[in-house]
This record gives sequence, C-alpha cells and structure tokens, in this order.
Amino acid sequence: MADSTKCELWPTSGVDEVQAVIRAVYKQVLGNPHVMESERLVTAESQLCDRSISVREFVRLVAKSDFYSTRYFQKCAPYRFVELNFLHLLGRAPQDQTEISEHIIRCVEQGYDAEIDSYIDSDEYQTAFGENVVPYYRGRSSEANTKQVGYNRMSLLDRGFAQIDSAVKASQLVYAVATNSANAIKPSTSRGGAYVATEKMFKIVVTGSKFDRPRRLSNTTYIVAGDNMSPQIQRINRTSGKIVSITEIL
Repeated sequence: MADSTKCELWPTSGVDEVQAVIRAVYKQVLGNPHVMESERLVTAESQLCDRSISVREFVRLVAKSDFYSTRYFQKCAPYRFVELNFLHLLGRAPQDQTEISEHIIRCVEQGYDAEIDSYIDSDEYQTAFGENVVPYYRGRSSEANTKQVGYNRMSLLDRGFAQIDSAVKASQLVYAVATNSANAIKPSTSRGGAYVATEKMFKIVVTGSKFDRPRRLSNTTYIVAGDNMSPQIQRINRTSGKIVSITEIL
C-alpha cells in the first residue's frame, strides 16, 4: 500500500502537480482505496489548489473525513485503528506498547479528532514531512526506524501495492507489540503472506490488575483467540494489569 516516493507541493507547482499531490494524499492516508467522485473532499481540494491550506492541513481533513472514520475508526478493532494511524500519518509502525496505549487512552478520553491531531501536530510529523510533503512509507529508511523491530513490523502492516487497508479489521501487531518481541518477515504465500493470528489461540499471563490487588503476588491467565486479542488487552490495560507473557497455544 504505502509508497516510499516523496511527493511535495511547491509554490511553483502547476495544476497537474497539485492533482498528483491530492491523489498521493488519498492513497496514503486512506489506505490505497478507490475513491469515488462523490467521496472526494471537493472543498478541501479547492483550498489546497489555491494554497489557502497546506498539504499538512489537507492530510488532517482527509484523516478526519467520514471516509476514514467509517473504515478505520468505526469498523476496525482499536489496536488496528491506532497501528494504521501510525502507518497512514507517520509512515511507520508503532514501536512499543507505550505508544499504542497512549493513543488508545487519548482516543477514549479526548475523542477521535484529538487522536488524529496528535499525529499531525507532533514534532515527528513536522520533522519528517513539514507543511507540504505528503506522508509516505518510511519503513526502508534507517533514520525513521533505528531499530530492526520497526522494519519487521512494517512487513506486517504493508503488504504491497495491491493491499487495501480497510480489508483487514484485526490488529496485525498486537502480539509483537504487547510482548515487545520481533516478528519474522515471512515470504508471500497463497494467503497473502501475513501471519494469520486471528486463527490462533493465545495464553496471556497478567499480574497486578486492580481486581487482583488482594492477591498481589498472584497471576491471572487468559486463553483468548487471536481475533479477540485487541479487546482483551484493552481490558487488561484498563485494570492496570501488567502483561507477563503472551504465548501461542500449539
């Protein structure tokens, strides 16, 4: 899906170049969909064409559109929503559980708009893209991902130019991020090459949950299906539990 080609709007850019920027924003931010004429943000496009808004503000409007909200906020698991926000708006995968938890908490407490703004108003966004560069996949840049784990995780999020992100509703990184472990880069197969976590069963061992406080030294074990990992880990986080381990049940 994600493109590593830098697309920038210049003061001297002509009509064709502006249209190329608009297409690049739709492709990157919306996850490589087919955008019908009726779904385009005509007013925002016009504002970009006459330079009354920057590319960064156009990205913000696209990310806050009904198109994005319907496909990624309303229909995806929360972990999937956050990991795709990282991909679409910062061009990288989330690095650790702290990043994921921070954004889920913000979305719950402050709302959808605040969650989107937190990426676009970040120092990282400004440093990487500034005002007039379309966000792009930075997974191949050692500067963007100083850890090997970041590159590996991008392999689960970005499955090539034919992928439409809205076709995948479940988190692809919940296991790797929750356990702070690296995932193997797997070759493509007839099933798309991605690790099919939703068909697996996992054992989650937790300690320190609030409801466990009378038994401070005890652990709680959960057996969950892969497609239920995201909501289960959210419930654990809400009880201040610490995940000791997540292991696949063979």
